Amino acid sequence: GTSGGEGEKKGHRKVTLPTVSNYTIRDAEDGDNAKPQQGSKPETENKLEMVAGKGDGSQQQDWDNAEWESKPLCDFSNFRANVCEMRGNIRIHPNASSVMYMEPASSKRNELWKLKPYPRKGDELCLSKVTELTVKSSKVAPECTKYHNVPVVVFALTGYTGNLFHDFTDALVPLFTTASEFNGEVQFLITDMAIWWTRKYHVVFKKLSNYPLIDFNKDTDVHCAKHAIVGLHAYMEFTIDPSKAPHNYTMVDFNRFMRRTYELPREAVSALGEIPKAKPRLLIISRQRTRMFLNLPEIIAMAEGLGFEVVVEEANVSSDLSQFSKVVNSVDVMMGVHGAGLTNCVFLPHNATLIQIVPWGGIEGVCRIDFGDPAEQMGLRYKQYSIAVHESSLTDQYPLDHEIFKNPLAFHKGFEFIKETFMDKQNVRLDCNRFKPVLLQTLDLLNQ
Repeated sequence: GTSGGEGEKKGHRKVTLPTVSNYTIRDAEDGDNAKPQQGSKPETENKLEMVAGKGDGSQQQDWDNAEWESKPLCDFSNFRANVCEMRGNIRIHPNASSVMYMEPASSKRNELWKLKPYPRKGDELCLSKVTELTVKSSKVAPECTKYHNVPVVVFALTGYTGNLFHDFTDALVPLFTTASEFNGEVQFLITDMAIWWTRKYHVVFKKLSNYPLIDFNKDTDVHCAKHAIVGLHAYMEFTIDPSKAPHNYTMVDFNRFMRRTYELPREAVSALGEIPKAKPRLLIISRQRTRMFLNLPEIIAMAEGLGFEVVVEEANVSSDLSQFSKVVNSVDVMMGVHGAGLTNCVFLPHNATLIQIVPWGGIEGVCRIDFGDPAEQMGLRYKQYSIAVHESSLTDQYPLDHEIFKNPLAFHKGFEFIKETFMDKQNVRLDCNRFKPVLLQTLDLLNQ
């Protein structure tokens, strides 16, 4: 996890903005004819003037602005994500990396916030590649060139995306949490866009938004909207906090959303007796370079001996998700060594079991936070198996009396060091007799 800290530094810097009195161009009221279509351009300057003279702020009620008037534009209190949300007259100007909340001349609001709309607050290395945006209240602004009658959500896609786990914990789960309530009637503006990434997850974007994605960094328009969200809501790793999320969304909702998005047939695991002669299916996620199973044939034979039908798949970055998700959805149990591949548990049917094998090194806590808690919150059954020293390939590199075995916590000198020592240089030789009870317990659960 990452700590806060950015919020205190970037905080709430007050800056006085130049004012031009009586210069506010107001959007039309929500009349049938007064709604410019999503993405349409104003036909003439006159139209803007006509709108400007219209109804001295009477439409404020339409936007239910009373409560928004008193709220700050941004909330920097969350440890993982800064989010700004505004209702009213909003101008988004990608060229200037700015989002402006238009104020009447009489307003006392004077706010200026700076944020990077990617939920890894405090992780400077990660955020160094993310565009910083300015969100401010203003009495003057460039003229609209594009109108949106739907809410606009602005967020970033660089950072750690490209690693399957981060695709979900930093982008897809926060995006679902933030945008799913709009039922497709929402426009995404993406800063630091990666086209290959939006292609990989195009079905998710299609499900969340009815409008083409806008590449913020290449865009020259001035976008006008009545509702905008900058940044995405995020909580603990790969989870949703229902007490804070819009509509109290949970990971069960996210799991259902992923199954529907990828059109997966199985909603839940059925008890074994219900389908005659059907064997329970076990998916083993294998890895190629680090944290590999060194005795895969032995593990497969043991599982088959217990009555499982075994499927072995490698989870690559390049995996075709529509194909891979179908395999995952077809099984009752999925197991693998701690790693990004376990993120595929989002495609499992409700009540399926995830078994996470924890490498040697005292990293049980990290493993539970990354996959254990999320799996349980999704409505999956979860088992965690910590390997013993004799199951670790580290015994090939260090003598048995080495401190790495006697006191692994002494090597917890920051995440990078833990990663190099225990994650990148370790493989697993599963002791099948020691592991067998975990599969037997799993079978018991499937029979219930």
